[in-house]
Amino acid sequence: MARQYDIPTIVTTCLAIAMTICYIIVPDNGKTIFLVFTGISWFIVAVCWLALKSTQYMHNLEGHATHGHDEKKKLANYGQRQHTVQLTSNQINEAKAELSADLESLQSTLKNKDAEIDNLKAEIKSLQTLVEIEKLRSELANLKALAAKEKAKK
Repeated sequence: MARQYDIPTIVTTCLAIAMTICYIIVPDNGKTIFLVFTGISWFIVAVCWLALKSTQYMHNLEGHATHGHDEKKKLANYGQRQHTVQLTSNQINEAKAELSADLESLQSTLKNKDAEIDNLKAEIKSLQTLVEIEKLRSELANLKALAAKEKAKK
């Protein structure tokens, strides 16, 4: 498992080596930029290596404390067991009556909401007709104004 954390360190090390080789090969006028790139790449290698060592250290600590993890698993398995509950017929009838009352109240609330929705739809239709009437009135007023202008021109 710890081997997967080596990959970033290996890749950044290869990058740093490549930057160092490029620094050696590049002519003098380009060495400044490769000096910066080389320094940054070796810094990233150091950060990756520290992260690798930290991860390995933390995994080693987890290996010593496995008994706590097993206890958690046992507790989780215990919680998943199903328990049967015995109810008397009176308790079942009481629960049934409560649920029926809740269902009836929900149904009456739903009917009230449906009635409200129907009323709102009717209001919307009447408002739409009022808007259409107002549009017709404004068009009629515009036509009268145009007719008056035409009369005034003649």
